[in-house]
Amino acid sequence: MDAQEIRTAYLDLLAGDRHAVVPRAPIVLRDDPTTLFTGSGMQPLLPYLLGADHPLGSRLVDVQPCLRAQDMDEVGDNRHTTFFEMLGNWSLGDYEKAEQIPRLFHFLVDVVGLDPNRIYVSCFIGDPQHGIPRDEESAAIWERLFTERGVSADRIDLDTEEYGNDHGNQGARIAFYGHKNWWSRFGGPDDMPAGDPGGPDSEVFYYFPQVEHDTRYGRYPHQNSDGGQYLEIGNSVFMTFRKEPDGGFAELPRHNVDFGGGLERIAAASVDDPDVYRISLLWPIVEKLQEVSGKSYDDFTESMRVVTDHIRGAAFLAADGVKPGNSKQGYVMRRLVRRALRFGLDLELTAGVAADLVPIVGKLYADVYPEVAEQEAAIVAVLQKEEKQFARTLRKGLSMLRRLHRQGETVTGTHLFELHDTFGMPIELSIEEATRKDYPLAEDWRETFDQLMDEQQQRSRAAV
Repeated sequence: MDAQEIRTAYLDLLAGDRHAVVPRAPIVLRDDPTTLFTGSGMQPLLPYLLGADHPLGSRLVDVQPCLRAQDMDEVGDNRHTTFFEMLGNWSLGDYEKAEQIPRLFHFLVDVVGLDPNRIYVSCFIGDPQHGIPRDEESAAIWERLFTERGVSADRIDLDTEEYGNDHGNQGARIAFYGHKNWWSRFGGPDDMPAGDPGGPDSEVFYYFPQVEHDTRYGRYPHQNSDGGQYLEIGNSVFMTFRKEPDGGFAELPRHNVDFGGGLERIAAASVDDPDVYRISLLWPIVEKLQEVSGKSYDDFTESMRVVTDHIRGAAFLAADGVKPGNSKQGYVMRRLVRRALRFGLDLELTAGVAADLVPIVGKLYADVYPEVAEQEAAIVAVLQKEEKQFARTLRKGLSMLRRLHRQGETVTGTHLFELHDTFGMPIELSIEEATRKDYPLAEDWRETFDQLMDEQQQRSRAAV
């Protein structure tokens, strides 16, 4: 199945099981000042997960466009994107693990067509210190489902990612982890404030045997390794507990289920390709890049991934009313466009990338998110303005970094401040470029840069 078919099949399956379809929320939540972007399908529904009654009932489903700016520096590998769609279903005090896990398994295996022999899962190992039990119920359900399909379902306790990196999962289908398989808004049980809900979660991974494990991420592969063989495709959160003032945990009167599955990653698993950029929602953008640049994806993989993802994300931000700026959402959008332009130079593209790619993005999503196609001209105009403003600056900044390198100089905080102050180079982009090209960085670059920035701000305040 391609990504578009998976999206439709998911909504149809859950709607047929009495789930109300919730419209997608904006990427920028207007009534939530605590976060820049909608980073998960759960986020717009948080009030209902915390106890409020949803007007559509207790069984909900949606597909939510999301953006995670914190993943920007990871884009370039075969699995990370800043913009993505999350399949989500929720039970607000209705069903629990016994219904959620078998339905998810049915969707992945019988509807999408994934090979059950290549599905691996993780469960919560428990936290005796806080009186939170091991999630034997989820593990038993998974074990039964695998066994019914003739798939071995051995278990292993790994607890931490570090332990998993050193020992591997040794072929075990079900791995138990500690805080990696605990959900709360604030992290592990120790980090949660009194009164906040949390609970164990069960993650699902797809195994790609054709990928060689990257030993930079540990000696051996396991479910939660970033070594490349295991790709997380979904996570069911079972919101069961509330932290008490004494630091202990009590059961919530209403248990909730919150599932999130990455559409792009499930689609990659469906076509048995660990590269999410080869799926039906991204590959047409890559093909257009190959056409306009005259270069091949195989030779310029990282650069094409970055440009593809960042222009797609920026197009959706523009459709939701965001414009490049120097703060908050505008700054993230500016970084996306400028970073796309930087990697576009590797393809010998200067400006005008947005004009080539935004129409492709609009067509790919016209049936589900028509706002991109409907605002195509306005979106292109916004992105092109940023491209043109930054194109000359970028060339001068990169030229300065190359000159320092040719002269054998270390890149200092003073150089980075000059790049920022004179050429308008975002500090993140300068550091990334220096790191990519192995230009030596002064150990105290951060302290020097921050000091110069503080002095500049003091001069500006004094002038005002």
